[in-house]
Amino acid sequence: MAKKLQLSELEILQTLGTGSFGRVRLARIKQTGAYVALKILKKAEILKLKQVDHVISEFSILRTINHPFLVNLLGYTQDERYLYFALEFVQGGELFTYLRTVGKLDVTHGRLYAGQIVIMFEYMHSLNIVYRDLKPENLLICADGYLKLTDFGFAKVIEGRTYTLCGTPEYLAPEILLNKGHGKPVDWWTLGIIIYEMNAGIDPFSDEDPMAIYQKILKGKVKFPRSFDANAKSLVKHLLVADLTKRFGNMKNGVNDIKNHRLFAGFDWVGLVHKSVRMPYTPTIRSPNDSSNFSRYPDSTTLSPPVKRSDDPFLDW
Repeated sequence: MAKKLQLSELEILQTLGTGSFGRVRLARIKQTGAYVALKILKKAEILKLKQVDHVISEFSILRTINHPFLVNLLGYTQDERYLYFALEFVQGGELFTYLRTVGKLDVTHGRLYAGQIVIMFEYMHSLNIVYRDLKPENLLICADGYLKLTDFGFAKVIEGRTYTLCGTPEYLAPEILLNKGHGKPVDWWTLGIIIYEMNAGIDPFSDEDPMAIYQKILKGKVKFPRSFDANAKSLVKHLLVADLTKRFGNMKNGVNDIKNHRLFAGFDWVGLVHKSVRMPYTPTIRSPNDSSNFSRYPDSTTLSPPVKRSDDPFLDW
């Protein structure tokens, strides 16, 4: 269970990543010597961009979830300028960085990662949480080679449908673009995109111009490289389907249509959850504070402006 921290308990170190509302830094809990990834969000920016609901939703979801494939919230605190979420420090860096280094994955490796994503979504959907932002940047690689999903900024508890346009252009499902209302099936669409990307080394609807990406998504024509595995191709085709009644994961058998697909023939789902299946790649980690698997970022000394107590929606946390 995440506990309330005091800022004085933390030694804040180098930046691990940056985002629209702030950055993630490595931090050490002085009392225990344990390292955490400290997500630091600018209150003034959240208010200016009218993202209060998203942040409240993220905090609530982080406090709800508890799964070996999801990044856990360990503690939280705030001051007049920032919110601080202390998250597990996953030392292997982003799947994005690893994919960029190796180009693409062989089918067995990609299948192990895809299987973990299926389990992540199966768990989250059982809690009516729709993630909405699957991409390689949000999948972190643990010391044992397993993945953990991070960044729940777009995640939302959805019983039926919602209409907010959010996500990353290349990964948006057609129903989000058409503003028809969307729910859990958007996550299965993004699984199709990421399986394609792991096998091909590029995403299926890529373009420099976001509008051109959207047109390609709505056209829905996917070209597969010759070397693309036939079973992976079959599953991608069942996931990248605009018609929700025919998209795998959203039909009568739910997630079992995906789990029973021939790409996963003979797959050890139970072993995967218990982490008894060996991963083909484990990152090099030299010490408990080794952050060398993350990109280097210049540290910022600019302070976010303080928020007046009367304007602060987060005070009762």
